[in-house]
Amino acid sequence: MTVKAVKTGKSTTKISGRQQKKKIISDNALHKKDTGSVQVQIAILTEKIRYLTDHLKTHQKDDHGRRGLLHAVGKRRKLLEYIKKKDKEVYKKILIDLDLKR
Repeated sequence: MTVKAVKTGKSTTKISGRQQKKKIISDNALHKKDTGSVQVQIAILTEKIRYLTDHLKTHQKDDHGRRGLLHAVGKRRKLLEYIKKKDKEVYKKILIDLDLKR
């Protein structure tokens, strides 16, 4: 389980991977019970990609982690292409919200 330190005001609290994922889902969900929409999937993959990128900076020889990173990048790219064809406004919003360059 990954634990991420998050600054809240003056103190630092630790957030587990599960709590972090719930926060990402709630921030990007289209409705209350939404867990699998394209927007949510892209947001989760983006966070996973950022984590793996940071991990691989310190563990250069982790080939299994690198494979997971490449898999996540490919999946996110396909989802972004899908949403771009389906709804350009949502696509632009996702790029801005997740700070992606395309």
